[in-house]
Amino acid sequence: MEVQARHRDNVTILELSGELTLGDGDAILRQAVLEVAGGTGNNILINLGDVSFMDSSGVGELIAAYTTLSNRSGSVKLLHLSPKVYDVLQIAHLLTVFEVFDDEDEAIASFG
Repeated sequence: MEVQARHRDNVTILELSGELTLGDGDAILRQAVLEVAGGTGNNILINLGDVSFMDSSGVGELIAAYTTLSNRSGSVKLLHLSPKVYDVLQIAHLLTVFEVFDDEDEAIASFG
């Protein structure tokens, strides 16, 4: 898995591509989130549009990111869920936990 970070307004956008799975995928996401949380950022938008597969470890890392940022008065929101990722989050009943967007402008605006 690869992660590219970019900034827009007060939000760090993490562009993920590949498989968000046990091993490299979850560790790469964890490191990216910790780098943002360790700096001045406390709002993350995770773009999952290019994630081809996500297992329970990937789900765990999304929850860990949500918890980490929430504890720092920040938030994590999701953008462009691929159909497979949407299915996994729906089965895990996490679509009610995360705010999910299909439009980046709308997602950025939601951070206020």
